[in-house]
Amino acid sequence: MPKRGGKMAFVATNDLSQIQAVKLDESIITLRGVSKQFRDEYAVRDVTFEVPKGSIFGFIGPSGSGKTTTVRLITGIYLPSEGEVKVMGRNPLEFSQTMRENIGYMPQLFVLYPNLTVWENLNFAASIYGMGFFRGKRLRKVLDFVELTEHRDKITRDTSGGMQRRLSLAATLVHDPDLIFLDEPTAGIDPVLRRKFWDHFKELQKQGNTLFITTQYVNEATFCDWVGVMANGKLLVVDTPDGLRHRAFGGEVVNLQTSAPLDYRAEQELYDLQFVRGQITRTGPASYHIVVDEASTAMPALMEWTKEKDITIEAIEEFLPPFDDVFVELIKDETNAP
Repeated sequence: MPKRGGKMAFVATNDLSQIQAVKLDESIITLRGVSKQFRDEYAVRDVTFEVPKGSIFGFIGPSGSGKTTTVRLITGIYLPSEGEVKVMGRNPLEFSQTMRENIGYMPQLFVLYPNLTVWENLNFAASIYGMGFFRGKRLRKVLDFVELTEHRDKITRDTSGGMQRRLSLAATLVHDPDLIFLDEPTAGIDPVLRRKFWDHFKELQKQGNTLFITTQYVNEATFCDWVGVMANGKLLVVDTPDGLRHRAFGGEVVNLQTSAPLDYRAEQELYDLQFVRGQITRTGPASYHIVVDEASTAMPALMEWTKEKDITIEAIEEFLPPFDDVFVELIKDETNAP
């Protein structure tokens, strides 16, 4: 079983010499300067990153940002125009049959047979991977995992969209792969089922799998160990969810509520405090979001400062900006570019 991987600090950049990465565990996927060009257009340009073994790696970005193209490059469906792709230490185009059987891929679109039953579709998927006649135990286990056991004899076209997504996931997992690619697996399903899918993904990680997940739902980034942000075919950054918040706003955010609005002089003094990073946003008559180096050390210092200034605090706490706001902040320069 692969061990849970690893710690990495990484900044996406077009200059390979500037990449600063600390790898404390084995990487299962490595891209170096990868581009994909279709005629005169680049779908992906100069993408470099690594995925630690045993992690959940989220790939977020708007539609058309290059997420699916990147997945197809990693899985060997596309040949890169430039750069190098390594998966499990090998070029995907050189994979043996055994290595391919160690990878699962769930596409965006439903590609199974609508006229077959749920069980027949899953059995067919198992046969593609060369699973033997005694595969019934594995099929039952996977159906149970995605909670489709009671629907196994239903004709697939008569099942709901959510059931079909679960069947797609089951077909991806039927051969028990170590490395799993999921291309927008939660697209078009309701929030309850979406959360259940993520419960499945977390359970797969506990079993030792590595998951590479693309999504347009940027708040799903909070469920990942590492997140890559794509826009216009460029990889803007790779970091942890907390690291992305820090990058987006220049630090951590403290929510401060006082009994009365701060006067001009107090606001200016607040800006000048050593631990304040220069961004203070008034969110209400006497409420402020203050960007600081570290919230855990800034809050006691803020309490001491307000005491000295005879300012009454109604509430003080760390504020975690919604990931929609984080994402918009991270890609704003790219989306505003001519």
